[in-house]
Amino acid sequence: MKVSGFSYMRNSFTYGYPVIQSITSILPVVDEFIAVVGKSNDGTREAIEAIGSPKIRIIDTEWDPAMTKGGKIFAQQANIGLKAIAPDADWAFHIQSDEVFHENDLAEIRQAMQDHLHDKKVDGFLFPFYHFIGDYNHIGPTRKWHSKEIRITRNDPRVFSYRDSQGFRLYDSEAAYLEDEKKNGTKLKVKKLDARIYHYSYCRNPYLLNGKQKKFGSYYSQSAASTDFTEEAEAFDFHGVIDILAPFEGTHPAVMNEVIAQQNWEFKYDPSRGRFKPRHRVLHEIEKITGWRIGEYKNYKLIS
Repeated sequence: MKVSGFSYMRNSFTYGYPVIQSITSILPVVDEFIAVVGKSNDGTREAIEAIGSPKIRIIDTEWDPAMTKGGKIFAQQANIGLKAIAPDADWAFHIQSDEVFHENDLAEIRQAMQDHLHDKKVDGFLFPFYHFIGDYNHIGPTRKWHSKEIRITRNDPRVFSYRDSQGFRLYDSEAAYLEDEKKNGTKLKVKKLDARIYHYSYCRNPYLLNGKQKKFGSYYSQSAASTDFTEEAEAFDFHGVIDILAPFEGTHPAVMNEVIAQQNWEFKYDPSRGRFKPRHRVLHEIEKITGWRIGEYKNYKLIS
């Protein structure tokens, strides 16, 4: 069995992404790792090189400003990595630059790929999320945050990144993918694993995060934000995106220990400031009791 990992990144340190931790978290279970590095001026490329793993291969890219509509640039960069993996790879393992896997879950992931290597009914694997909000001690447990997504697919030429790099779908051909403006395709048939994605998008210095969010908006609309990133003078209001939070009672991936020790901001969760619509509160209570997230959008077909 051969597994190829891949990701894309650009100026990761400027925006506060744990990109090195992200890559190194899955290196033990991949045979190669394709890092698609957009032109950066903050040492991102050099830091990836400094990991020193012979598994890592870097592809240098330029981000096309014309792709800043609906987050197309993210799917484009993901596809560059996906299509560059070794032709004889069995599985393609995608990880985004603000995601990390726990070392305790790698054996489960590796075993699942091995067990289903020849089971062509399985197109890939689905992972649940821990979304860290505000700091490393709180997670978003509600429908406000996507609960699961595909991160491993078969190395199939028909597989392409979906929309703004939201998982993957099957297309008849590359031409069909490029012609499909809405990128509908066919949903992958996937097995859900217990191994979780540790997602740190809303877990960073609030001044840095405010600038990052404004810059991020420019990748969806050219008029939404300046093309230049700045760390804002005003702190990001974490409570502006919170309905409710839950305490995180587990352990973080070991590769995150140093990052967590360097936290340079304080977050105080105030439940009274949560923006929870009455309908969503009721749905959340039903989910807590039944485990069923009613009406949840699913970018996949789950198989038992």
